[in-house]
Amino acid sequence: MPSLLEAIERKYGSDGECFDKVLPVIAIFVPPPRNCLPSLLVFNDCDIDSAGNPAQLQDKCARVQELDLAQNSLTDWAEILCILKQMPMLKFANLSFNMLTDSLQGKLCDSFPLLTNLVLNNTQIDWPSVRHLLNILPSLEELHLSLNNFNRVDLDDELSDEPSVRHKCLKKLHFTGNPVTEWCEVCKLGRAFPNLEMLVMADCPLSSLDPSSPCSSPERALYSRSESECEGSPRRNSPHDAFRQLCVLNLNGTLLSSWEDIERLGRFPALHCLRIQGCPLFEEYTEHERRQLLIARLPNIQTLNGGGVIQHEEREDSERAFIRYYMEKPESDRPDRYSDLVSIHGRLEPLVNIDLSPERRVKVAVTCGQNTELKSINVYQTVQELKQKLEPFSKIPATKMRLFYV
Repeated sequence: MPSLLEAIERKYGSDGECFDKVLPVIAIFVPPPRNCLPSLLVFNDCDIDSAGNPAQLQDKCARVQELDLAQNSLTDWAEILCILKQMPMLKFANLSFNMLTDSLQGKLCDSFPLLTNLVLNNTQIDWPSVRHLLNILPSLEELHLSLNNFNRVDLDDELSDEPSVRHKCLKKLHFTGNPVTEWCEVCKLGRAFPNLEMLVMADCPLSSLDPSSPCSSPERALYSRSESECEGSPRRNSPHDAFRQLCVLNLNGTLLSSWEDIERLGRFPALHCLRIQGCPLFEEYTEHERRQLLIARLPNIQTLNGGGVIQHEEREDSERAFIRYYMEKPESDRPDRYSDLVSIHGRLEPLVNIDLSPERRVKVAVTCGQNTELKSINVYQTVQELKQKLEPFSKIPATKMRLFYV
């Protein structure tokens, strides 16, 4: 298996000079393109398993800012840290699909203050290693932890209200495809990253956004705030307490099946962009009905499922459709949002059901010679089909029949 240094030399050559080497002012030197290492290095699926000679690697990679080593054979954190150390200007690193099951905890390593984006999808990394990485990456803004088989979040101290990790720089977190089922586990992510602005939880089997769940410890007060209670209440453990800065949320492919969970999303104080498709809750509705019911229930959402900004006209139409949808239902089945919208738009009259579809059949008097007969004709059939149906009446083959409309 090649080292990263060997892979670089195979791709770019081994005799190139460093970009920053000072040349005499009287010399004009243009290095061959194959010897010029770009700021972005991509070595996907190259079977790389080690760093190579650190000094030579640093000489070649001193200016590298983005590194993609996805789908290689890296398993030793010591080798990965060695690679990162030789790239002092590195801002982005993708280590996805390398089996990093070896724990990073306990390994001595330097801090990487410039690294802002780290991708660890399907690496099977453990939580102690994640915590250690967060400690040595003080400027990390975006973290990808998708497909790592996490069914719980171990960034929080179960016996304390204070998280063991509190990373204030992280703004974006991708957690797609992890088998976490309880919202209280997701809340641990929010407490660890208090300035989180984007959270992707697609394809996670979340069945509810109710924070009152078995993972809450007895020492913590259960969430008991009523739906009408003020958002500024000092009580803890509401669905959004840990996500005060969250602006973008992706819940596609989750197992949400209650409209109560949708209304909980309407209480996230900063949330304005939401993706929520492929949930059991929406199976019985058409796409148009789903969108209208979601818009009406979520006054805070400006962008829904990747569409454009929701315009005032669409929101008003959705809210009116929401009122009419629930006005025929028993009062006990009406959500709180119904009363809010009635106070805005008033009690609406049901829409008149007018069928403007054209007639499918018409009655026509068919005459052939001295015989006339009243027939019901399907207007969607072809002329040839009509001729064939008139053969028994006219005794004329369809191929020789001529029709006239008088």
